[in-house]
Amino acid sequence: MVMKVLIADPCSEEGIACLRDVAQVDVKTGLKEQELIDIIGDYEALMVRSQTQVTDKIIAAAKKMMIIGRAGVGIDNINVEAATQKGIVVVNAPTGNTISAAEHTIALMMALARQIPLANTSLKSGKWERSKFMGIEVRGKMLGVIGLGNIGSEVARRARGMEMKVLGYDPFVNADRAAQLQIKVATLEQIYKEADFITVHVPLNAQTKGLIGEKEFAMMKPTARIINCARGGIIDEALLAKMVAEKKIAGAAIDVFTKEPMTDSPLFKVDNIIVTPHLGASTEEAQVTAARDVAEQIVDVLAGRPAKYAVNIAFVNAETFAVVGPFIKTAADAGKLLSQLTEGQVKNLRIRYEGEIANYDTTILKTSVLGGMLDTISEERVNMVNANLVASKRGIAVVEEKNAVCENYTSLVTLIATTTAGTLTVSAAVLRGEPHMVRVNDYWIDLVPTGGYFLFCDHLDRPGIIGSVGDVTGAANININSMHVGRLKPRGEALMILALDEPLPEAVIKKIKAIPNIQTAKLVKL
Repeated sequence: MVMKVLIADPCSEEGIACLRDVAQVDVKTGLKEQELIDIIGDYEALMVRSQTQVTDKIIAAAKKMMIIGRAGVGIDNINVEAATQKGIVVVNAPTGNTISAAEHTIALMMALARQIPLANTSLKSGKWERSKFMGIEVRGKMLGVIGLGNIGSEVARRARGMEMKVLGYDPFVNADRAAQLQIKVATLEQIYKEADFITVHVPLNAQTKGLIGEKEFAMMKPTARIINCARGGIIDEALLAKMVAEKKIAGAAIDVFTKEPMTDSPLFKVDNIIVTPHLGASTEEAQVTAARDVAEQIVDVLAGRPAKYAVNIAFVNAETFAVVGPFIKTAADAGKLLSQLTEGQVKNLRIRYEGEIANYDTTILKTSVLGGMLDTISEERVNMVNANLVASKRGIAVVEEKNAVCENYTSLVTLIATTTAGTLTVSAAVLRGEPHMVRVNDYWIDLVPTGGYFLFCDHLDRPGIIGSVGDVTGAANININSMHVGRLKPRGEALMILALDEPLPEAVIKKIKAIPNIQTAKLVKL
């Protein structure tokens, strides 16, 4: 029986040529939802770019579908949850646009440095204003790279080739990996204060939305310039326009916007801001590479082989899933907690499985842990195939340990991260069918990740500490809905965890840190 593949968006013919050797390939672009629903049941594979919206209705009608491929990075136009529930593998091409996006970042930086767009417009309007467009050299300047995944690393490598000094922020790239890239590891605050150019290469999520706002702009030099080829919403666009217009910073170059298509923005009205319509991946080479990467994965899946860049859960047999399945979210939550509590650069990670789950294949749990850890910083979606690769590229050594005996729980997952600042331990279990964080370092706790905010405070166990923290949150009109306290001994080291209805502003956290005997105060979102 000949399998059938539907190409629903314009894709590079060179990229999809390999599909014609193994399947019937039909190219039908511009179809509306109902038109796709009417025909999708005949196909084993679907390949799209960004135009076609693969809705739950389309997926429900895909009776024979084995794989949906997105010839690009983002998968916002595919209902991944619906596909997963139906057992359909969803794949993308996370590295297909790496070089194109990196080169576009460098191009925007150079255009900013030499005022090329303004000079071009001026000359074409009949003016010769040579002295007006005095530029700067990038050689010797400091570039701050926020996010050192595929694209950020390539930007840093090119910047070093232009003799720039590079600061890099990425909590999951260790010093050895940074040294290979000739990057100095830095905090965000260091980058904001010291960099001449700042470029962001992180995904858009709850932690990175509004990453650069009023407080961050206030740290920057008036000569600083910002580039964003990642995602709209990471930088406060209205505030950025105001900062450049008022010469608080020197300029910006923006390729991505909070809402796209974008044809009217405050950014468009400021001379020293360069804008492009999301061109980071718009090169012939990137389109060919992305289409080829996805087409090769479709060939693999149709042949019964695993996909290289699957973005949803790969196949797990029923017996294993019955035991391991409940721990998938738990492991991811543990990874998220670990990443938000971690200080310093992560050097290695030990994942220990104890109890019943130690008798089963835990590959999917390792994936979930790494996915949770890297979710806030990596532009890549971590999956069962690439988990080791993503971790190794960031210099993180991952070791798994198994022990069929567990003293306190039926099964327990423990993460032990060794960083430049020390060691952090987080343990998690499944109780009554839901995730529970049960240990942080030496403290045994019982915390249910409810999708809200938690304040973690290390402190000395002294009378009045809890009340003092409550006074600060109360004065800020922040409600505490529950509290967990663990201690090693009376009047010794202790850990307080407050579950909050709203996030604490930075100023409030600062007040809590100032309370006598409070050692640390960290806001975590789970």
